[in-house]
Amino acid sequence: MTSATIVLFSNTLRLADNVALLTAVDAGDPIIPVYVFDEQSPKVRPLGAASKWWLLQSLGSLQNDLRKRGSDLVIRTGNTVGVIGALASETGAGHVFLTRGYTPGARVIEQSLHEVLADRNIGCRRFGGHLLLEPEMVRTKVGGIYTVFTPFWRTASELIDTIEPQAAPDHILAPKVWPKSKAIRSLGLEPKPSIWADPIAQHWQPGEAAAHDRLVDFLEGSVQTYKQARDFPATDATSALSPHLTFGEISPRTLWFEAKKHMAANSATSTGGAHFLRELGWREFSAHLLFNFPEMQTEPMRKQFAKFPWGMGKTDHVRAWQKGMTGFPIVDAGMRQLWQTGWMHNRVRMVVASFLVKDLLWHWRDGEAWFWDTLVDADFANNIASWQWVAGCGADASPYFRIFNPTTQGEKFDAGGGYVRRFVPELAALPDKYIHNPSEAPADILEMAGVKLGHTYPNPIIDRKLARERALAALSSIKQL
Repeated sequence: MTSATIVLFSNTLRLADNVALLTAVDAGDPIIPVYVFDEQSPKVRPLGAASKWWLLQSLGSLQNDLRKRGSDLVIRTGNTVGVIGALASETGAGHVFLTRGYTPGARVIEQSLHEVLADRNIGCRRFGGHLLLEPEMVRTKVGGIYTVFTPFWRTASELIDTIEPQAAPDHILAPKVWPKSKAIRSLGLEPKPSIWADPIAQHWQPGEAAAHDRLVDFLEGSVQTYKQARDFPATDATSALSPHLTFGEISPRTLWFEAKKHMAANSATSTGGAHFLRELGWREFSAHLLFNFPEMQTEPMRKQFAKFPWGMGKTDHVRAWQKGMTGFPIVDAGMRQLWQTGWMHNRVRMVVASFLVKDLLWHWRDGEAWFWDTLVDADFANNIASWQWVAGCGADASPYFRIFNPTTQGEKFDAGGGYVRRFVPELAALPDKYIHNPSEAPADILEMAGVKLGHTYPNPIIDRKLARERALAALSSIKQL
């Protein structure tokens, strides 16, 4: 009797270019697709609220896609190793296929699962697919690990093959008897209160089909101006593919292949396309860093920063940052965009992060945790690496003395004030000259715009000149360490 193959969907919520699934389909055995909602395994980091909302929608989309092909999605909860072991016994499965993970938690799960299944003569195979390259593949000429992005990406780019991504299967052979499954709604992924996610739902459509549609729209539209326009938050110039990548609804190989194909056919997109792929490279770099240096999830890559005097700021200032009420319009616009859409423009992410860790001297781990909870594209490795980069304590980090001035950043990248006016509507009537620095506006201008500082919009919570001096003084305290 042919035994079934369990295909574990964890970081790969898609059918196309899912090598684990497609290998099982090619083998011709019945397939049991499984998703385990696991918040119990060692080193597993529970998802944030915004990510749980996305997962809820994405699982529903995946289940519908499987049902269209004669299959289904079995939902279980608990410790992944125990759940899959029990399910293999229950179904008589002979194999378990999965897509490799690279976070500390995923690595522990996969090693334990392999050992448990091997003891029972059940085959366990891992496949790539969440990254372009396996971390063991990218090494310096002497076998070392890259900690600077540019040489990393130069080497990695030469290793990425040009194999075309595989299409989703037309049919998936089902088992004769389906094992019991929990309902997706029983996982408790809904936000509380439910209306919290209503604005986010207006901006996003999770799922594999939506991911491919977004890629097509990007390649046929804003990729041409991507390099120049992506820094301007008032324009719709980014791909907005990050949450789809985070949940594995589309593979990085698909992005790589389709972008390369589009660039070859349209010379006007070559510059923007190349820059887009470079951003994909930063995601790759971050994942490889976390794989090679798992301690970076809590410890700075630059060891002298372990002595940095984080936490010198005030708690009420951090709360103002979280709420988008700092009195610095570009910062407030970014934090409100995050709250309203579950996402924030990349340029603004750098500005708000710099404001927290340098102007407010708050720990980067607290900012990273806030983003982890509120971003729909909260990627474990990328989030950590990016916060360390801004803080100056990470690999290939921004120099600590580079402190973003939120006013000049706003004037440079949102000169017309469109971004601020969208997310900080109480300032909408201010002229461009003062939209990024309302505290400098004359009283009559403020009155005509309906702005009453300290009432309708806060005064700046800090003196930036003093804040910069304090940050540089803190840096000098660790220079010799």
